[in-house]
Amino acid sequence: MGVSDIRFASKDVPFQVKKILDLRKWIASTVAAENQSVASVQYVWCSDEALWEINTKFLAHDTYTDIITFDYRESPEEPIRSDLYISVERVKENAAESGTAFIDELHRVMIHGILHLCGYGDNTPAEKAEMTEKEDYYLSLRTF
Repeated sequence: MGVSDIRFASKDVPFQVKKILDLRKWIASTVAAENQSVASVQYVWCSDEALWEINTKFLAHDTYTDIITFDYRESPEEPIRSDLYISVERVKENAAESGTAFIDELHRVMIHGILHLCGYGDNTPAEKAEMTEKEDYYLSLRTF
C-alpha cells in the first residue's frame, strides 16, 4: 500500500484539500493501525444535492448527509477499495452548528468513513460512543 492509493477528486464543487501528502499519510496510518490495508480509496467532494441524489438512488434514503461510503470489497479481509463521497456544504454547516473549525469537521468526517471501512458501526449508542472515541483518537494524531 502506498499513500498514492489514496486520492481526492471533485464532482460538482470547486474544492481541494491542502496538505495532500500529510492527509494521505494520516489516513494510511489510521488504516494500518486498524490492521487493514488500502488497495484504493478515493474521496469525492460534492454538493448537498449531489450527495442527496446518491443517497436516494443507491441507499433509498431521502435525507441529506455529510458522507456516503461505498465499500467495493467482497470481504472485510481484502484491502480496502472504496469511494467516499463528502458534501462540502454539509460539513461546513455541521462545523458552524457545532462551533468546530471546518477543517477539523472535514477531517472527522473523512476518518469516520475510514473507520466504517475498518469495521466500526454507529447504529447503537454504544457503537456511536466507540466511533466518536476512535475519531477523537485519530484526530489527535494529526501533525498538520
